Amino acid sequence: MIKHKLWYLLTAFVFFSITAGAQNPFITNQFTADPTARVFNGRVYVYPSHDIPCGPGRGRIGWFCMEDYHVFSSANLTDWTDHGVIVTQNKVPWVKPDSYSMWAPDCIYRNGKYYFYFPTTPKDTTVIKGFTIGVAVADKPTGPFVPQPLPIKGVRGIDPNVLIDKDGQAYLYWSQGEIYGAKLKENMLELASEPKTLGELPTKGLKEGPYVFERKGTYYLTYPHVENKTERLEYATSTSPLGPFKVQGVIMDESPTGCWTNHHSLLEFKNQWYLFYHHNDLSPNFDKNRSVRIDSLSFAPDGSIRKVQPTLRGVGLTDAKQKIQLDRYSRLSNSGASIAFLDTANTFKGWKTVLTNSQAWVQYNEVAFGKQALKTVTMRATAGAGATVQIRTAGAAGPVLAQVVVPKGGQWQEVKAPLSAFKPGTHTLVVSSKTNTPVEIDWVRFE
Repeated sequence: MIKHKLWYLLTAFVFFSITAGAQNPFITNQFTADPTARVFNGRVYVYPSHDIPCGPGRGRIGWFCMEDYHVFSSANLTDWTDHGVIVTQNKVPWVKPDSYSMWAPDCIYRNGKYYFYFPTTPKDTTVIKGFTIGVAVADKPTGPFVPQPLPIKGVRGIDPNVLIDKDGQAYLYWSQGEIYGAKLKENMLELASEPKTLGELPTKGLKEGPYVFERKGTYYLTYPHVENKTERLEYATSTSPLGPFKVQGVIMDESPTGCWTNHHSLLEFKNQWYLFYHHNDLSPNFDKNRSVRIDSLSFAPDGSIRKVQPTLRGVGLTDAKQKIQLDRYSRLSNSGASIAFLDTANTFKGWKTVLTNSQAWVQYNEVAFGKQALKTVTMRATAGAGATVQIRTAGAAGPVLAQVVVPKGGQWQEVKAPLSAFKPGTHTLVVSSKTNTPVEIDWVRFE
């Protein structure tokens, strides 16, 4: 056990300084999926699963492949820190060490400890066939997490989720064809009741990934469901943590690009609700390598959840002095503007915005310029025949901040231009082409 603790301490230290950006997907240094978001001590922690490419001797080629878990945190939903690996398949006593099946997890705080729940395949399939669920325990939300020697007795399935009710009773939810729930003992490691099938849900199509929360006396059971061809996010409500539940509607529609899975959590942070979910942004041709996203969520006066429209812009403010990724746009012109990968062989390098004529523009909301006057803008761009790009605020009628002349040439260049206007505060940016020659833009940054 001491060896395990030392290993987790070292991995947490090594990865602590890795940061990620603010837009969707909000983690871009690796594939991530199934995000469970929690607030601990005023900070948001996200516990996703970690997709990796399968290969010979490493998982099932063409399927999901996951060997460990990272945890990410943020104080503002904009700047994210990767705290490194917290649990890995070959460091858990009861787990088959080459199963590559560390699927969707959860984490909860109770009585001074953090309990991390995760599903995977056990070594001993004579006792348990298929998936079961284990727990790792830590003193901090980033670990080190020490796995329990055995999985939770009486639980078979995937996608663990934990609710601690107002009266202190904890509940564990999971899925295996159906969605199940049971009470947990005070120690958070054992069931305190027999599993109950939450059978008031749709009977047609796969249901999985339960996430349960309470709001104003109503218990919301949210889950992915294949109503047609791919998963959409739905919800049901009850006056009790174990139902009966009544199906209410859809939180997010099926992926327009055909990503087969979706998996989510809902979180209230600083008086705003958010939906954490995933899509295959960084792997558009293979939906088993996914990336986590965030968008704002709201409730109607009657308590129903308003449907969430997925965005590239995501949430949070973007600091004008940081690189602003225009390709995570809020709006894009109907013609002459498009988004493409910087390098199709390495999608983790991100995207670029392509403007092909003088009618093309891209809009990016919520840029924080601060109070101190900024004097210049730097744009990373390339334009074979040269181009002129205009940056303004507050839409078509807004003041022009700068005009950037991109010299002709086939290489990426960082071009600097003076600001002709500055207004403190938070603004919408509109970046448009003023010439009929194509220009590609990676990012802009103000100084």
